[in-house]
Amino acid sequence: MACRVIAPTPAEDSGSASPPRRVWRGTALQVLGRVFSASCTLATLALLANWLAPDAFGRFTFYLAVFAWLDSFADLGSGQVAVQRTANDPAAIHAVLASGRRVRVLSGLVGVVLVGGWAFLEREPGAVWILVASFYPVTHALELGSVVFKNRISWRVPVLMRSTASALSLTFVIGLRFAEVREPALYVLGVAAGSTIANVLLYFASRRALPPKPESVEPSPQFFRAALPLGLAALCSQLYFWIDNVFVRVYVGEAELGHYNVAVRFLSLLIMIAQYTSLAALPWLARCHAEGRLGAAIAGLGPKVFAAAGACAGLLWPWTYELLELFHDGTGAASASFRWLLGAVVAIYAGSFFVTCVVASGANRGRFAIAGVALAFNVLANFVAVPRFGITGAGCTTFLTESLVTLGSALVLHANGVRFLDRRAWLWLGGPLGFALAAALSSALHALA
Repeated sequence: MACRVIAPTPAEDSGSASPPRRVWRGTALQVLGRVFSASCTLATLALLANWLAPDAFGRFTFYLAVFAWLDSFADLGSGQVAVQRTANDPAAIHAVLASGRRVRVLSGLVGVVLVGGWAFLEREPGAVWILVASFYPVTHALELGSVVFKNRISWRVPVLMRSTASALSLTFVIGLRFAEVREPALYVLGVAAGSTIANVLLYFASRRALPPKPESVEPSPQFFRAALPLGLAALCSQLYFWIDNVFVRVYVGEAELGHYNVAVRFLSLLIMIAQYTSLAALPWLARCHAEGRLGAAIAGLGPKVFAAAGACAGLLWPWTYELLELFHDGTGAASASFRWLLGAVVAIYAGSFFVTCVVASGANRGRFAIAGVALAFNVLANFVAVPRFGITGAGCTTFLTESLVTLGSALVLHANGVRFLDRRAWLWLGGPLGFALAAALSSALHALA
């Protein structure tokens, strides 16, 4: 059977400081997919918030946070290194896939031991189901082949599969609900099953798009050594994003944790453009770095996204209570936390882009240093803030941590010779100014409502 080969086309985006249109198309596709996936997640949360007891619902959201960390553990930096090594060298893709899949299988199995062992040691209800669900990240080894689409900045197939995963997960949750299941761990297993099926489907779709495989494939040299700093950085990032769940669960309780995690889900929805613009742009940014124009690329794209994020977050600032109450009665208790998280949204729109540029520049150890410092700060701040201020303290800690990541990644870029502030540095004021002006306008409208 003939293969339809998808390879990166560096010539299409060389010589310009503005991102190619494929970046915006890829971002738009990912945003649409994320809206669908987020809708499925919110439907799941709404369904279970009205079905499970408050402590059981809080436990379910806690398990989701644990599995988000497990996803990063299974990846262990392999996805970003795969882009680094194939964006300008498509012929290396089979060697990279061989090494990357080996890393993902081994790290996924270690994750099974960690999460399954934790469930049994803590005598968690439904520990057996948590153990079974923890096997699904091993299937991320199959999903690695999607790098062929990422390099081309062609996101149609990956987004379709991600949406399929969300639809299947929601379907399984609805089926369990109609079966009147009350065990949160079984719902986690249903979510994991949907993701597992989608990873298998993505493997077959990616295999058709790969170039012909040579008779013998040597593993990509030093792959694990290059991936480990990025993998550890991703784990640190997931930990500082989700570890407040542990503090809230211990010091405040599972019912408040459920309210807080609804606000965090809104945060995840709001930052999706930052995440997906950075993800779609990574191959282009890697090529910009190879051509010595990464600073110009940052100056051309970053301030626009940052200003738009500030304005959007500012518009939502006075309406946090109403937005949360739309989800479920009582969730408005997390309103103050949500306001701090809106500040984190603005920081993330700059920080996420800077971090992606750090990866594109090959400063893998710098990426790990940023995440490690942020994690240490986050844990210390949560120790201080959550016992005293509850979920509001957790939201404040998230804002401070994301601001630290933004500053740290900018310093790492500067230390590596990427002078993005040499070009119209004043444009970066658009983020905080947009937030302040939009918040003032929206507050006036809120007072009249």
